[in-house]
Amino acid sequence: MKKLDFYEKIKDNYTRPTILNDYLEYLKSIRGLSPLTIKEYGYDLDNFILFIFYRKNGIEEEYDNKKIDKNFFNSIDNSDLYSYVSFLDNDINDNSSTRSRKISSIKTFFNYMYTDIEILDKNISEKLKKPKIHKKNPVYLTLSDVRKLLDSILLEENLFLRKRDYAIIYLFLTTGMRLSELAGINIDDVLNTDHFTITGKGSKQRVVYINKSCIKIINDYIAERNKYLNKEKNAALFISTRKKRMSKRSIQYTIDKYLKKAGFDTSIYSTHKLRHTAATLMYRYGDVDIRTLQVILGHESLATTQIYTHVENEDVKEAINKNPIEKIL
Repeated sequence: MKKLDFYEKIKDNYTRPTILNDYLEYLKSIRGLSPLTIKEYGYDLDNFILFIFYRKNGIEEEYDNKKIDKNFFNSIDNSDLYSYVSFLDNDINDNSSTRSRKISSIKTFFNYMYTDIEILDKNISEKLKKPKIHKKNPVYLTLSDVRKLLDSILLEENLFLRKRDYAIIYLFLTTGMRLSELAGINIDDVLNTDHFTITGKGSKQRVVYINKSCIKIINDYIAERNKYLNKEKNAALFISTRKKRMSKRSIQYTIDKYLKKAGFDTSIYSTHKLRHTAATLMYRYGDVDIRTLQVILGHESLATTQIYTHVENEDVKEAINKNPIEKIL
């Protein structure tokens, strides 16, 4: 099947089959996944279904969503699955990480059909293997880098922006919050408290604690914020110069501005790298164990958090290299 032919077919009046629509509703209502995650599942499975349909029926066959039923999915075998994975690799040129995500979408969907709605005779996706992903160590700022970044904010002449932007970046660096989580904070969340509840990934709630210095920095900003609003009402903690809640994009732009001022390459360092920085520094210097770090970051899986243990491996390597026995050889 040629790549061009396949994508030409995708453009033809494709409508999702009922089974897939029901599954996406299940992800929303029962699993509580975010709209973005559900959108990605839908896109991945749209392409998978179309590929299998044309593989079995021929490229000239007219797509009909009514044919995507129980019998259709039971007719899929292992060779179909691996043919699709090969297509992603050789024709679409997906990297191993993207292929792994798409395979996960298929496996989760098949598990739903086999376990939850029981329309499959067997779940053949269980044997579908994901490609090996060569994980990179997370990029993060060192303690001296953090100082440079914070110092760059102090050069901002506008007092409101200086107080606000310092509070934003300090909050990122001390809590490891996600961008969407920080953008959603309301002023009532942080008044007279050292902790507050946020809604994170997958609509899951968790408690975020802030230290004494962070409380002071936030309170200093709030005092300037209230002067700037001049008795106008706004529920958001972080507001723009237009006195509206700052968007995620606006916060990203702000952080990029200071990263550049501090001399960092924004193609390498980004808002998300501040989350990596918080996690890595807490693990390395704060004596925070990996399971506590998992809770702080709101990771569902401990495996996700374990990327930050690379710093321990660096320490081990350094210790080995310092072994005095090496000097006698």
